[in-house]
Amino acid sequence: MQDEQGTPAISVSITTAPIEPPNGILSPSAARNAISWLRDLSVSVFIAVIVILFLYQPVKVEGTSMTPALINEERIFINKFVYRFGISDIVRGDTIVFWAPEDPSRSYIKRVIGVPGDVVEIVDGTVVLNGKRLEEPYLIDANRDRMSMPRRVIEPQHYFVLGDHRNSSNDSRSWGTVSRDAIYGKAVFVYWPLNRLGLLR
Repeated sequence: MQDEQGTPAISVSITTAPIEPPNGILSPSAARNAISWLRDLSVSVFIAVIVILFLYQPVKVEGTSMTPALINEERIFINKFVYRFGISDIVRGDTIVFWAPEDPSRSYIKRVIGVPGDVVEIVDGTVVLNGKRLEEPYLIDANRDRMSMPRRVIEPQHYFVLGDHRNSSNDSRSWGTVSRDAIYGKAVFVYWPLNRLGLLR
């Protein structure tokens, strides 16, 4: 091909290659993806913290009255709302946290044995509930005692509680039942030490 003066015209085809960012620098799309991922992670962590702070409370176990289920110095989470809003009833076998009847400035953690209307009796260390021997798989023989207690009917809005380590537990055998109003949480999860990590049974 020639131009108007007869000079041959040169046709040049230029192909542009995509410009790669220098090493270590993210492309705009990769940066947007990273920011989106960090945002989602931050929101998830924030929600998790809110749930833990407002629904659960970390508690340190002091004493041996609940061994072997709980040991001294163990850290657990208690659910503060499961009983408060009727999400769950307090049932036999629950491990509850409550204000101590003889000293409301202190907290105790015990297992629920009797609920309102139950008839509880202890004969030589064996719990008799509503006329039948109570099976207690969470107890070990070394922690049993031979204490007896006369039959009693659990009054409305009160609960009969015992420690799993019967021969070292200060519980309903000594000071009676626990008022529903004094119960403020259910022990649900062990988070420290790590070799004890898991749900409470």
